[in-house]
Amino acid sequence: MSTLNSIVAVYSTHAQAEAAIKELQEAGVDMKSLSIAAKDTHTDEHVVGYYNAGDRMKYWGKMGAFWGGFWGLLFGSAMFAIPGLGPILVAGPFVAWIVAGLEGAVVVGGVSAIGAGLVSIGIPKDSVLEYEVALRTDKYLLIVHGSPDQVSRAKAIIEGTQHTSYTVHGETVFA
Repeated sequence: MSTLNSIVAVYSTHAQAEAAIKELQEAGVDMKSLSIAAKDTHTDEHVVGYYNAGDRMKYWGKMGAFWGGFWGLLFGSAMFAIPGLGPILVAGPFVAWIVAGLEGAVVVGGVSAIGAGLVSIGIPKDSVLEYEVALRTDKYLLIVHGSPDQVSRAKAIIEGTQHTSYTVHGETVFA
């Protein structure tokens, strides 16, 4: 039996989220344990696109430079068009959690594909609804998922960043 935890932090701006990710990286937090998700509604009159060039992801749009930096740091990336939320960009293992949640029919009444991904790693439904509202209101979700020690280290760093809120979630996994 092992325990995995997650910390989910909410940021109001891309600059705040980017600064937090850089601090986590500089502190040696495993980038494979980190995910970010945000709504992509700031297109204005810019061309928006997303493609894979070998092992590098490319993204156009007003936030292209912001997301372009994450494709190289975080493992896995996707864009989901989610009813009720719109286009959501995701980087990191959260992509696989969303897909697993959808494929495994984990979708719990009232939660989106984002919610299915979060529920699949043990985040309670009431918190999932809070995170969906944060995305709907153009906030950025930063998720670190790992052992209690890894999450504790990340928490110490996230506490010092300009977050709107953060919550540590835990689950027991029989392995």
